[in-house]
Amino acid sequence: MAYRIGILGATGAVGQELISLLIDRNFPGEIVPLASARSAGKTIECKGKTWTVQEAGADSFKGLDFAIFSAGASISRDMAPIAVREGCLVIDNSSYFRQDPEVPLVVPEINGEAALGSKGIIANPNCSTAIALMGLYPLHKEFGLVRFFASTYQAASGAGALAMAELEDQLRAWSKGEPLVVDKFAHQLAFNVIPHVDKFLDDGYTKEEMKMLHEGRKIMSLPGLRVSCTCVRVPVLRAHSISISAEFERPVDVERARKAVAAFSGAELVDDTANKAYPMPLFFSGKERCGVGRIRVDSAFENGLSLWVSGDQLWKGAALNAIQIAEYLHERGALKIG
Repeated sequence: MAYRIGILGATGAVGQELISLLIDRNFPGEIVPLASARSAGKTIECKGKTWTVQEAGADSFKGLDFAIFSAGASISRDMAPIAVREGCLVIDNSSYFRQDPEVPLVVPEINGEAALGSKGIIANPNCSTAIALMGLYPLHKEFGLVRFFASTYQAASGAGALAMAELEDQLRAWSKGEPLVVDKFAHQLAFNVIPHVDKFLDDGYTKEEMKMLHEGRKIMSLPGLRVSCTCVRVPVLRAHSISISAEFERPVDVERARKAVAAFSGAELVDDTANKAYPMPLFFSGKERCGVGRIRVDSAFENGLSLWVSGDQLWKGAALNAIQIAEYLHERGALKIG
């Protein structure tokens, strides 16, 4: 059994991770890299294999069994319906379909069954949401989540390959005493933190910050969940971290919380402060699970816990989660061939 798999946005940071992960995880299929006209004809080399990138167009999805989109909201808006009409399932990494009531928003460890009811499009959550929920969801199951406050520490990888290159270039320029070029971020990222990710809304929050609320509600089926989030870009190349203070319905217990996290398939418990062991992006880049630690009784909430989560933005925050959705469907015989 082998699928024909389209990767739309194949030359981007997430697209390259998708190709690498599909090979590493032995997903049964033939990869078809798709991108804009600007990238058409380029070659991609990975794991000893080479592909020629094809221009994405109206005819690109004929004969594909499913496609993973990582080319931005406007491309998903225009191309996903075309793909569906050709019988191609779409797993979309953009924000465009996430709040569409007809489109499931899926994290397989939490609500994988929602993918089974799709009408041709399945949405992947925002990177920070997916990573935060790897710490929050097992605690929700144990104690009943009511609300949480979060501050994110988002790596350059969240803004793409060119943003990662910009941070590296700034560090090199600084070491040589040369001017630092700012293009992909609102300000210099090297030796700085920027409390600004995505566009500001009228209420002072950013679109990125509100995703934590709206997507968290949808994925966990908690319409009354309350969230306040501040998203911050930090000079880390890869892997986001999130500081969370959460309030629960039932009395909390730290040891029960640790056991719940340790038993959850999406998390790795790293919580031994006596030995300076806690999750850090340095050690959770290129890892399937997200690290959860610094679990403690929150000093502001009556039934509260504070915690820290680190996870790979390009993996669980994007490419890996999309592939896990495909794996979930494949294992249940819900992916069509031909």
